[in-house]
Amino acid sequence: MDPESIRVFFFCLKTGISDWYNSKNRLIKGINGIMIKNVVLDMGNVLLDYNPEFVMDQFCSSEEEKDIIRRELFEGPEWEMADSGDIKDKDRFDLVKVRVPEKYHEALKNCADRWDICMDPLDGAEDFCRYVKDHGYKVYVLSNASDLFYTYFPKFLPLDFFDGVFVSADHHMIKPDVRIYKLFLEEYGLKADECLFIDDRAKNIEGAKKAGLNTFQFMGDHKEVINLLNSMK
Repeated sequence: MDPESIRVFFFCLKTGISDWYNSKNRLIKGINGIMIKNVVLDMGNVLLDYNPEFVMDQFCSSEEEKDIIRRELFEGPEWEMADSGDIKDKDRFDLVKVRVPEKYHEALKNCADRWDICMDPLDGAEDFCRYVKDHGYKVYVLSNASDLFYTYFPKFLPLDFFDGVFVSADHHMIKPDVRIYKLFLEEYGLKADECLFIDDRAKNIEGAKKAGLNTFQFMGDHKEVINLLNSMK
């Protein structure tokens, strides 16, 4: 084991987060030599609770109904089409209903039109954003999201709290396409090696890595990110 690996190992033991050391997908680059100036945040399940199961629990009356709506709405092609800006969020119901039995249309419409009821802030998310900003980092959002983003997200924090908000639907491309990370960097004049990108999905982490960003796979604890940032100072 080389000296740097030993140092990282003992740092992780000391902070009680030894899983950092063992997981390839979470901390992609080493700690020494990185000057992080910008923290780039995914939205869903990093800041807000994207939880389709909660939505279906409110409007569906059977497991069969849930299974069909989950498959056709939340996992169907229209979800990605809206995130890509190819359709509007309001268009989903009419496109999806042709694949759903008519008896489930009322529940489907409620789920399609009101799915954002699940988008409550994760515990500690606002405090985390304020902590990062107060400690001198610029804070950005880079999210796969439809046009409805601009309705629910400002209820969390005003858009102008962030140094930049980059929504996939506005640019007709989605993570993990490497082009979206490069376009994000270009739009805000950022250097990839000065950014720490945080996302809960491994495939999005891999896309960011290909674009040269430092990355961390979020597992639900904002304190881990703070510890990581502190270790890079």
